[in-house]
Order: sequence, then structure tokens, then C-alpha cells
Amino acid sequence: MPISNADVKVTLLRPFPMVGGVYNISSKLKIGVRNYSSSEPTHIVIQMPALSPTMSQGNIAKWRKKEGDKIEVGDVICEIETDKATVEFECLEEGFLAKILVPEGSKDVPVGQPIAITVEDPDDIANVPAVGGSEVKDNKENITQEDGAQESSSVNIKTSELPPHIVLNMPALSPTMNQGNIAKWREKEGDKIEVGDVICEIETDKATLEFESLEEGFLAKIVAPEGSKEVAVGQPIAITVEDPNDIEAVKTSVSGGVDVKEEKPVQRSITKEIKTQTSFTRISPAAKLLITEHGLDASSITATGPHSTLLKGDVLSAIKSGKGSARISEPEKSISPPPSPQTSTSSSASLGSKSYVQQADAHEDLPNSQIRKVIATRLLESKQHIPHLYLSTDVILDPLLSFRKELKAKYDVKVSVNDIVIKAVAIALRNVPEANGYWDAAKGEIILSDSVDISIAVATEKGLMTPIIRNADQKSISSISLEVKELAEKARAGKLKPNEFQGGTFSISNLGMFPVDNFCAIINPPQAGILAVGRGNQVVEPVVGDDGVEKPGVVTKMNLTLSADHRVFDGKVGGNFFASLRSNFSDIGRLLL
Repeated sequence: MPISNADVKVTLLRPFPMVGGVYNISSKLKIGVRNYSSSEPTHIVIQMPALSPTMSQGNIAKWRKKEGDKIEVGDVICEIETDKATVEFECLEEGFLAKILVPEGSKDVPVGQPIAITVEDPDDIANVPAVGGSEVKDNKENITQEDGAQESSSVNIKTSELPPHIVLNMPALSPTMNQGNIAKWREKEGDKIEVGDVICEIETDKATLEFESLEEGFLAKIVAPEGSKEVAVGQPIAITVEDPNDIEAVKTSVSGGVDVKEEKPVQRSITKEIKTQTSFTRISPAAKLLITEHGLDASSITATGPHSTLLKGDVLSAIKSGKGSARISEPEKSISPPPSPQTSTSSSASLGSKSYVQQADAHEDLPNSQIRKVIATRLLESKQHIPHLYLSTDVILDPLLSFRKELKAKYDVKVSVNDIVIKAVAIALRNVPEANGYWDAAKGEIILSDSVDISIAVATEKGLMTPIIRNADQKSISSISLEVKELAEKARAGKLKPNEFQGGTFSISNLGMFPVDNFCAIINPPQAGILAVGRGNQVVEPVVGDDGVEKPGVVTKMNLTLSADHRVFDGKVGGNFFASLRSNFSDIGRLLL
């Protein structure tokens, strides 16, 4: 029904992020419209709100209230899964939940679409309109989109022929995930699934995560087979049913499947055409000698001499510009001036053909994991968009090594140099809070972080992961050591949970176990700093003895290089950070305070 401005009243629902969410909404949201009509009871249409700047749709994770329930001010009526977190919705007006328009489990509900209707009088529940004055699309079992939208899947599901079922879609397991790979199916078609069972393993842009079932039933059809690559978020991957007798009906009604991209090492095809005629008819002795010495393909060099003569200068220009491609051939084969254009044509074409074939056979394409693709993109963006400031200093490592031996001898506590470095960096960040922040591009200002959360670079077979030691400044060195070992094992096994690698305020990359004296690391956005740690080296330098006299002495030094966002760090902040860090290394005892 048409609604005039005078007939509209906005109702408010307040969202509260659940524990483990990564997006915090503190403002109230206008998501409902009160309707007055002579033919319909007074009611409120609750719409899907935009809970984050990037949200265009959401999922109904769970309804806390059912139709007919009384709703008090402050009651949580449902949980909505956004592109950032799962958020609880709290009602600010009392009433009765008359109609749930979008059932539990509905996926990709557009922002602004009605999801429920409430009334003030319980007697009006039976008289509320079916769809609250606007058309509502049920997304729970819809696989294809409305007209004008692009199809994201080649799955052919005849919903009218299916028994009661649930379509499992590719979930968004991280804020930056828009597609994923099916690494492994833990259950097979026909298996019984209990609540909490791991159905499959999904490789995201961050890690390989387990996908658990939220309802019991039977796995009737696997739509996206094991090994499927780049399956879009929201695309169907499987279908479950409650009754095992319905499994065969689902199998026969569902045909097709997602496009599976098989990443096998392949050889690149050579599309360049081989020249059928040479660009010269004569060759000078000097040019001939250069071509032989450098193993060049003569047919690729342009002749500028009279009567199409290839000169020494032509060959030198080709070598300098890189146009003269190297020729892979036996040393005893020499290049001689072609007696005729026909002979030159056949010999050069044969030579060029062999060169192209051997170049095609000389390489192998290695497929990248989803993690490595994202790492490559983020590193490029970091270097392109973040003004990197580099600061470097050397610290004396001997007090740290002595402290480490003391812990082992007195308390039987074994910690690594990296564990102590993490603690020293965390204390320095706490003492210099200006260094523990990031740049907010939207606001154009620096945001200082309340906690000191250190990301540790861990090399895995699938790529570099950065698990996080949260509140590292408040933890003991032994606690940090245990946590680092546990997180590193999870990272290498691909079992990190999103909250264990998302976030962090500062990063550390340690190559001290390799013969690397120093290096410059790339900032991990949105963080503003990363510390590159080199190996310890023994050097001879003046040392002041107990008698106050300088004498040559051997000390162990370690290089630390800071890569910082110059929008957050200036020279003063970087200098203060290094001053605090050096003092932590010279007086290790202060790390225990």
C-alpha cells in the first residue's frame, strides 16, 4: 500500500557485536517502518539494515524469538551475520512478533528488504499482511538470482522437485574472502551429519579452515567436488536432507556442478609467428663473430647496411636492447652468409623454430595457493600505497643470551631469542604508544591502539602466515614462548582460527636462523610497522673494563631494521621506539617487571 510521510514512524533496533566479531557498531540504526491503514492493523515492518560500510546483504543466522512471542525493550530478536561479524539485534520498542518474513538460515538478504513484522496488540497477529506491504524474496532455497543479476554458478537445482532440504553455500570465513577452494570433503554423499561435524575443509585467502555443520541431517549431494578452485562466496557447495530416503530424489533432481579450475603445471603456448624471411642477405665478418660468440638468433636482428648487409653495429645494438634472443644450439654450428634468399629463409626458420621449442620446454608453471595470491596482492598494495620509512640499529645480544642461559639453568625454562625479542618489542610499544597505531585513510588521521598485539611471521608450505600474540606486553616470556610454539604449529598445519591471525598492531619478521645479517620487511597493512630481525654476529670493538679502561673485546651484535608507515612514524617516534627497545636489550631484567 502507498505510504505517505505522515504515516511513517521509524523504529530503532540496536545491534550488539557478539564475542569474536571483528566489527563494532555503536550507533542506532533505522531499520523499521510503522504502517497505519484502515484495512490493516498497525504494524512495524523490520528491514535488513546496513551494519557496516561495506555491507550490501546479510544472513539470518538465528531467530531468538518465534512468531507470537512477546518482545520487551532490550530483547534480542535475531542474530544477523554480516560481512564483518555476527550481530545480535536488540529491540527498543515492545510488542509482539507477528510474522517472520525471512526464515532462519536465509542467505544474502539485501539491505532494506523486510525480514519481520511486529504489532502492538496480540489480537492483530492473525491480521497482519503477508509481506508487510512489499514483496519479500525467500533466499533460503533460492539458488539463482532475480532477473538482471549475473549467475554465479552452473548448478541446475530444480527446487520444485526437491524434498525438504538445506542448500549449503560457500561461507565467508574471513572479512576479505570473496571466494574459496574446496580442499577436502570430510563427509561423503549419504553420510549422517551431526551438529558440529566437520563437513569439509575450505581453503580461504588466509588459511585452511574446517566448515562445521549447524544442523543434523544427511549429506545428499556434493555440488562442488573436492579440489574445486575459486568457488564464489554464496555459491552452493552441497545439499542436505533430514530424511535419508530423500537422498536419491535430490541426486536425480540436481544436475551440473561448479566450474572446477584445475591448476596443473602447463607449458605456455608460443603464439609468436616465426619469420619466414630473414632481414638480411649478407653478413659482415665482425657481425658473424659476435653472433657466434653470444649465441644469438641472426634472424631476429635487423640489418641496416647497404644491400641488406648485417653489420657489427646492428649486432651490438641488438645485444644492448635485448632483441637478439639467445640461441640454444651445438657450438659446432656456425652462421654463414646465406648464398641465396631461399637458403637463408629455410635455415633461419629452422633455427628460430628450434629456439622457440626449447624455450617453451625450459620452464614449468607452478600453481599458487589462494593464500599466496592474497599475499602477493597485499604486498604490492603495501609498497604502492604506504610510504615506507626505514630505520636501523644494532643491539648487543650478550645480556639476552646470558639471561636465556640463566633461565634454563635456574628455572629449567627454555625460551628462544625470538621469544625475548617479542617481549622487548611489546614493552617498547607500550612505552612509546605513538608507535602502536595505524593510519585511518577514511578519516585521514592516526588511530592509536589500546592493546599491544604482536603478529609473528611464520613460513608455511602454503605461504607466510602471521599469527598474533595478543596483549604481549602483559604476558611473561615463558607464556609467550608456549603460545608462539602452539600458533606456529597451527599455522604450518593450516588450522589457525580467524581470530588467531586477524588483527594485530605490529609485526616481527625474524630471519636470524638464516645467514641473513639485515633486511627490510614490507609493512603488513593496516599495521604501521614491522621489525626485521637479523642474525647475531660476533664483532671486535672497544669495551670499557671494570677499571674504566677501554680494551678490545668480542661482543655479539644483532641488527634490527624498522619498516614504518611514515604517515604514523616520523623520525622522533621512530627514534623514541628504538631508544626504548635498545634499553630493553641492555637491561633484560626490566622485561620481568
